Amino acid sequence: HDLLTVINFSVMFLCIFQLLHEEWANYGVMHKYQPVDLIRKYFGEQIGLYFAWLGVYTQLLIPPSVLGIIVFLYGILTVDTNVPSQETCNDSLNITMCPLCDGVCDYWRLSSVCSLARASYLFDNGATVLFAIFMSLWAAWFLEHWKRRQMYLKHTWDLTSLEDEEVMKPEYEEALQEKKAKMKAHFITFFINFLCLQIFITFSAVFGVAVYRICMLSVWSMNPDPEAKASVRMTVTTTGIILNMLVVLVLEEVYGAIAVWLTELELPKTTEEFEERLIFKSFFLKSMNAFAPIFYVAFFKGRFAGRPGDYVYVFGDYRMEECAPPGCLIELCIQLSMIMLGKQLIQNNVFEILLKKMYRTIQEQKGKNRGAEDEDSETEEKRPKQQFDKDFTLEPFEGVSPEYMEMIIQYGFVTLFVASFPLAPAFALLNNVIEIRLDAAKFVTEIRRPDAVRCKDIGIWYNILCGISKFSVITNAFVISFTSEFVPRMVYQYMYSANGTMSGYTEHSLSYFDVSNFPSGTAPNTTLITGVSMCRYKDYRDPPWATDSYTFSKQYWSVLAAKLAFVIFFQNLAMFLSMLVAWMIPDVPRSLREQLKKENMLLMEFLLTQDQEARAKTHSTKPSTSHPDSCWNNWFAQPNNFCTNCQKPSQGRSTACPSSSSGS
Repeated sequence: HDLLTVINFSVMFLCIFQLLHEEWANYGVMHKYQPVDLIRKYFGEQIGLYFAWLGVYTQLLIPPSVLGIIVFLYGILTVDTNVPSQETCNDSLNITMCPLCDGVCDYWRLSSVCSLARASYLFDNGATVLFAIFMSLWAAWFLEHWKRRQMYLKHTWDLTSLEDEEVMKPEYEEALQEKKAKMKAHFITFFINFLCLQIFITFSAVFGVAVYRICMLSVWSMNPDPEAKASVRMTVTTTGIILNMLVVLVLEEVYGAIAVWLTELELPKTTEEFEERLIFKSFFLKSMNAFAPIFYVAFFKGRFAGRPGDYVYVFGDYRMEECAPPGCLIELCIQLSMIMLGKQLIQNNVFEILLKKMYRTIQEQKGKNRGAEDEDSETEEKRPKQQFDKDFTLEPFEGVSPEYMEMIIQYGFVTLFVASFPLAPAFALLNNVIEIRLDAAKFVTEIRRPDAVRCKDIGIWYNILCGISKFSVITNAFVISFTSEFVPRMVYQYMYSANGTMSGYTEHSLSYFDVSNFPSGTAPNTTLITGVSMCRYKDYRDPPWATDSYTFSKQYWSVLAAKLAFVIFFQNLAMFLSMLVAWMIPDVPRSLREQLKKENMLLMEFLLTQDQEARAKTHSTKPSTSHPDSCWNNWFAQPNNFCTNCQKPSQGRSTACPSSSSGS
């Protein structure tokens, strides 16, 4: 009987494996829903919940992807009617800009960045503000939708009453408590110092790439070719972004190993505690590594560069880099798209496919060599290779945390800076459609089947998602206010424009500088633009003929006040709408709530029936106390000589029960 049961289970899992291989781990079925119940039955609840969450996340990316494409198309359709872009591209305005570097850089015409201004408008228009508000609501909707889906899965998979089991780590049991008590205070100090060191390394890498751009801008500006000089800014920006992406990929692998090492030094008591601490450290280090270059471009680049005649220098001779006249938003968009797409493509194609296939090929080759040695040996019997021998050559399972980490970082790219890149949800959707089948093929064919782990939710990852969603409101508010040109354009249109339009905004946003005020050695050595007495630069400062020349003008303070007011307004509006969405969507679906109520009623009826049957059984097993004996006692107890059992009057003071006498 036991052997038959084992055979039945083996056949059942073999059928499930074949179904998963054909209907899930196959790129030809991308249009189909995932068989989540089969995944859970074969791999366990932990992996089943991961793929269920990934499916919900991918499905809900469809609305923001469509809306982001619409926002992008709106920018394409209206770019020809955008007045600031037209003014930037207008050669007749003859606006001469100040040099980009000292000595070797020449004056240049504003119209030379016409294509950059038009490209910037595609992502920096009024529709992106509405899209950023929508994404705040979408984040709240996504979290609430997943809670509802998770409640349904918990009920379906019988995880409602599951309690977390704390498994003691062997390393903790072996460690001496006295040694840990002595080292605890020292380790906290060491941990903080080490994290500060990692932060310093990350920002040093970002600063190093910035220095690379500054140096290359100065070197390439010496090129006598006019076409090369015209494209020097875009060339330096693109190469710097590629270098940033490579640094991010390298440091991500390093930080992953550092997070494991730090967590092992802490010596957590239980396996669950170890996992949570490892996840927190990995997310902190990897997110800081991934988002540091983007934060630099969004909030720091060009803020501390100074002005003509009073620039800020690094290493004594190199000026801090500045943003282009259309702003840093287009560079932020390029940086975000390159890091996001490059990171996903390289991780998916190189790390998850090529490296794993190389590992599998090496293991198979080792198995063949081992088999050849066994074949040559006369002591070993020849036998066909069993399936478990083949499975042993597969890569060991490393947990679902790396899979979650990859998607959570992507969620940060989608939400934190969506105001600068509305196409981020669409690219994430395309990646995830492939990622689901890629992970499915990996779990089915490339790694050893893991032990099933029961868990009732996705754990600490949900808290991380909530934190990212709330922080995204702040980052998008500051991106719109301080990185894009939305607020300065609105201030000009409603406060300074003579006719209430954007006409004259480009002239209004540029300040004047007298070229005779250049410090010695900073003016262009040779110039192709002759007769320049005034050059322009992007800032709100008083002109050189004013009393307080080159100080911040009234327009600067008006724009700054409007930016801060917009940040407060955007944050409060987005937070209020997000809380409203979370309040309107119940955590438990109505159908599930009714089903739970029906199940509770059936359970109560069953318990009442069981209780009644138990009472009846107990009553039937008691000693018999029926009359005639009980009737005699009751008859003597009644003053009117009525028997309490048969309720018939006795005849006189007779001691006989009326029922018994009538029966006789």
